[in-house]
Amino acid sequence: MASPLALSLPAPLRQFFSHFPLYTHPPIDSQDKARPVTSPTLWIHAPWSPDADVLSSDVECLKWQAYLALRGLSDIAIRWDVSVDGALDNRLPNLHVPLKTLPGASKEVKEGDDGEGELLPAHLIPEWVDGQVGALNELEGYVDQAARDESRAWVALLEGNVHAALVLHQPSTTSFLSLLSPYHNKSRNIEAVVSHPPAPLFGISSLLPSYGTHVNVDAVEQKYKEAISSLSERLGTDKWFLGSESPTALDALAFAYLHCILHSKEHTLRFEVTRRVNLVAWERRVQSQVRGAFRAVEALQQKQS
Repeated sequence: MASPLALSLPAPLRQFFSHFPLYTHPPIDSQDKARPVTSPTLWIHAPWSPDADVLSSDVECLKWQAYLALRGLSDIAIRWDVSVDGALDNRLPNLHVPLKTLPGASKEVKEGDDGEGELLPAHLIPEWVDGQVGALNELEGYVDQAARDESRAWVALLEGNVHAALVLHQPSTTSFLSLLSPYHNKSRNIEAVVSHPPAPLFGISSLLPSYGTHVNVDAVEQKYKEAISSLSERLGTDKWFLGSESPTALDALAFAYLHCILHSKEHTLRFEVTRRVNLVAWERRVQSQVRGAFRAVEALQQKQS
């Protein structure tokens, strides 16, 4: 029997709707959901060589890999088969942890852990790490208050002048549709880190993000060279930056940038680091420690074999 709605529709309209039938399909069970989370798993962008590496090619993901390893954690699983669309806030990395490892987890939570775990965004990783290995003191691992204050300046230098040069020489894969989408996940672009970003747009042009902004390449490269030179001089022969007795967040950040620079295809970037022996030796030593803290999940290993 035809529905009353169908009888009330004019024939031309019914004919038009007949070209767009509504189909229903049974739900698809996720194999990943069925696999219990038994150990911390970091979701990252793919490594430089996915078949032979565990270190992400993305400086932001690599920074958090180094942070986890240098805080003393090990046997951390990683996966890079999760699309950024499936990450929290459309940003990687995310850390997938068992419920029992959450800070302040109650006995009921631990006993009722169904293996799905909890997915943490990057900014909650330090709190989780503190719950595993203990919180840092008020100096955050630096030798004194002056060193802690100085670390802020070095972080700004790395995330400013060095990041600008790195982004400048990275290939762009921006599509027209991604420019129109306000939800498209983007890493910090060159305009966001140069000292004088372009003025905001007004009127109808403000509907589209700025594109093709002129950047003074020579100025960016000169600031990058000065930053690398200063970084090398400040490290000297110390084991950790700023003379710290143990690695700090600054060491994790410095390693991430140095590693990505040494893997860059741009000769200008690599040359400024490779000509400074202390930076190269330091990066290799830290790389060994960071690399040893991670392993690819079994599903990825089976897929590659």
